[in-house]
Amino acid sequence: MGFEKIESSADFQLLCKTMLELKNTEDCAHFLEDLCSIAEIVEMSKRMRAAEMLFHDHPYSEIVTKTGLSTATISRVNKCLRFGSDGYQKVLNALESKGENG
Repeated sequence: MGFEKIESSADFQLLCKTMLELKNTEDCAHFLEDLCSIAEIVEMSKRMRAAEMLFHDHPYSEIVTKTGLSTATISRVNKCLRFGSDGYQKVLNALESKGENG
């Protein structure tokens, strides 16, 4: 199933709308705890940290050490950061403008 099909599904739309209702980090943490396994949350957190570090031009070796992610996963995050749907870019730019990044 391609992302376009997932993106247009009612289930995915509900998930996106639900996430937009989260007002603060505490609400987000509680939602993620209910929605995901601990392993999923840890993996997503590591990918977000890798994206932030790539955004600030940290070398792969440092990202591997800090996150424990494989270079293949870091490469995938980097590909999404540079050539993806701008999801990482938008949130990292927003955090940067609020002084909450890096």
